[in-house]
Amino acid sequence: MLKPQQIHQSRFIRNLLPFPSQFIHGFSTLAFLPLHNSKINQTRKNVKLVFRPTPVKATLTNTTDKSVAVKATVVAKQTVTSFIKNIGIQQGLDEIQDLLGKTLLLELVAAHLDPKTGLEKKRIKGYAHRVSKDGSNVKYEAEFEFPADFGEIGAVVVENEHHKEIFIEDIVFDGVPNGTVSVNCNSWVHSKFDNPRNRVFFTNKSYLPSETPSGLRKLREDELLNLQGNGQGERKSSERIYDYDVYNDLGDIDTEPTKKRSILGGKDFPYPRRCRTGRPRCRTDPSYEKWEEGFYVPRDEAFSEVKQLTFSTNFIYSMLTAIIPSLEASILDPDMGFPNFNAIDELYTQGLNLPTLDKKELWKSVLPRLIKTVSDEAHSILRFETPETLDRDKFFWLRDEEFARQTLAGLNPLSIKLVTEWPLKSILDPETYGPAESAITTDLIQREINEVMTVHKAIDQKRLFILDYHDLFLPYAERVRDLKGRALYGSRTIFFLNPDETLKPIAIELTRPPMDGKPQWKEVYTPCLHSTGDWLWKLAKTQVLAHDSIYHQLVSHWLRTHACGEPYVIATNRCLSVMHPIYRLLHPHLRYTMEINALARESLVAADGPIEKIMTLGKYYLEVGSVFYDQHWRFDQQSLPADLISRGMAEEDPSVPQGLRLTIKDYPYASDGLLLWDALKQWVTEYVNHYYPNPSMVEADQELQAWWTEIRTVGHGDKKDEPWWPVLKTPKDLIEILMTIIWVATGQHAAVNFGQYTYAGYFPSRPSFTRAKMPNEDPTDNEWRRFLRKPEVALLECLPSQIQATRAMAVWDVISHHSPDEEYVGDKPEPSWVEDPVIRAAFERLHGKLKQVEGIIDERNGDCNLKNRNGAGITPYELLKPFSEPGVTGMGVPNSVSI
Repeated sequence: MLKPQQIHQSRFIRNLLPFPSQFIHGFSTLAFLPLHNSKINQTRKNVKLVFRPTPVKATLTNTTDKSVAVKATVVAKQTVTSFIKNIGIQQGLDEIQDLLGKTLLLELVAAHLDPKTGLEKKRIKGYAHRVSKDGSNVKYEAEFEFPADFGEIGAVVVENEHHKEIFIEDIVFDGVPNGTVSVNCNSWVHSKFDNPRNRVFFTNKSYLPSETPSGLRKLREDELLNLQGNGQGERKSSERIYDYDVYNDLGDIDTEPTKKRSILGGKDFPYPRRCRTGRPRCRTDPSYEKWEEGFYVPRDEAFSEVKQLTFSTNFIYSMLTAIIPSLEASILDPDMGFPNFNAIDELYTQGLNLPTLDKKELWKSVLPRLIKTVSDEAHSILRFETPETLDRDKFFWLRDEEFARQTLAGLNPLSIKLVTEWPLKSILDPETYGPAESAITTDLIQREINEVMTVHKAIDQKRLFILDYHDLFLPYAERVRDLKGRALYGSRTIFFLNPDETLKPIAIELTRPPMDGKPQWKEVYTPCLHSTGDWLWKLAKTQVLAHDSIYHQLVSHWLRTHACGEPYVIATNRCLSVMHPIYRLLHPHLRYTMEINALARESLVAADGPIEKIMTLGKYYLEVGSVFYDQHWRFDQQSLPADLISRGMAEEDPSVPQGLRLTIKDYPYASDGLLLWDALKQWVTEYVNHYYPNPSMVEADQELQAWWTEIRTVGHGDKKDEPWWPVLKTPKDLIEILMTIIWVATGQHAAVNFGQYTYAGYFPSRPSFTRAKMPNEDPTDNEWRRFLRKPEVALLECLPSQIQATRAMAVWDVISHHSPDEEYVGDKPEPSWVEDPVIRAAFERLHGKLKQVEGIIDERNGDCNLKNRNGAGITPYELLKPFSEPGVTGMGVPNSVSI
């Protein structure tokens, strides 16, 4: 964990704060302007100022004689960041406000209008003064004379009298006639000097729009309008405005024209929308935004300080600004590969010497798994932890069985599909890409399955499966090959299902389109006992593994969870009031997603950023994702059951648990995922039915309908005319839509993210970059002789270079981490859930069921009959176990997409 840096004050600041006990929120003496009277200065040590603010009681004029005393307690969070930002004169002014007892101005809003006048009841106003500080928690209190006819408190309006923002966690009102009232805020409140508009916080009670108490209706409407903004101007970091834009900010094209990438979003390259920042347009092409550090996200979407100081932002920032540049300085030749496999093994045993890193101890504290500081020497070592897969079995990556097993229980279990049509055929234009027919023939398949059945019988019995990256990658093969040191094919890989539920890879087809005056080239590789065929098979598997790695990162991970999830965040905040029960259900599943996506646009997936450098697709990386989104992404196929059914991996069957019969029974991602899905669906069903007891209430909910319309027509506007969008008319419709959004943010993201270092940390097992074509693709005589003489060299030349590999391994390590403050699904309830006994009981059932899921997964991993998750040297499948400790654990399902 990063330690707060020591603040060294200038003489000017020391003059402003003359007393020795200086402070952050002020429990010490008052901060004065410079004193120049010599007599005063000489006797200053003997002077003691005592300032005891008298609590300010708020009263109402023209109230009844009957009133009660109500105390408001505000719990705020002291942050290192806010302290550093406020060093100087403003801190002294804020201390004066604290000592005067005027830190926060609170206005209590009655839930109901005055029944006599039909107008809002007069608000009760009062200042909150600081009373204590315990660690990072600062407590403020205010006292109110609460008239008997005021009724229920519906909201509190807060004005921050400080010059800096304040993070408020909770406001609790004690002494209210109807019982204690809690207002959960967990929000930054801006200074009134930055924005005169006060903040509104509603109580923890949830209301549908039609049920909103009369005194809160206008506040509810106004607050939503404030969050929507007007679509104009550049956003400031303190603002809370949610709006949409296209991906036109991936590089600084005014200073580096080579960083110009296709604009994602629109007719040419359909894509989900991102958060609008309103930055100025580029001088050289006004359709692009200027690139500036620190991309805007609405203030409450920012990471918590624990994440900022110990996790995501500083991990990635450190990697980008220190580790990778130091690697590049250490590895002088960026194209230099590994001379042998022993050199690869040394990354985990000896490490790489790095040039001296600035603030070496800082980097060591931020990346303790990677940076091993060497005592008595002026350099550090980048030494990688041995991934669990390699630690269990050094040769796991060579086995065909492991290659097949990981399609079901590895990092990307979302690509494997059932073969339902034969023969295989491309839908690409044959005039451009060559003959559409696959070279994988019926005779070839029957030979590889030892004539135990015909191909058509195998298809009828659901025994043939495929990884199909042919049509997605083939159109980019020529363009990628024009980039230096890259090779790309379209590929198909066929698997046969054995009686023990394991898969056997039986054929790989690689295709190169017509290019450089040559016709289409395609070749089929099969497992072979002869050395030449065996090495060609290994090299073909390497190409496919790279395709799977690229698809995993580009589609299964970034596109389907991060990019497609951002419109859900924006629409939820723009269309659903914070007091809407569906907002409160979704909020924990949307937290931090916009921040991590902004960080990714700024760094990881930016033009010429780490991802482009470690992926074969290079500058076409996100563009290929747009092609997939345009041709294949459908909201109605993003839930776990729908995804499995669409790939032929399951079919509906009400007679089996979870209502789905798996095509491959031992499919760890699916079988564990359905346990998680079932628990979450029970919870969501109980929640929705509680708030919508009458089915017609869903269609009548104006906020809800606006939310769903905006997701379809704006957030995913390039898909707005598709016929497959679900309708939203009944609670059942709503449950399915919510479950899709929640599943993508929880189970799917956990399955494709937190095993990245486990499965790809040993890069030969999942290379993300291939540098060389197949040895038998139009070779010269010398090239072929060279391959025959030493085939290992051909494999090493195909695998990533030293800098490409170590870059990738550092990235996989960083984004496989769980933060110390990770929020896991079903672990802790939201405050609004706790206050409703029906919802609280439903959540407790969810929590208990998820604990049972953990036990079931452990039992499955110990079952020797389940060969896709148990056996000698096999890494157990734990990615969907709900809970985890911090760090790289290969388990744990967070509430949201936050890394």
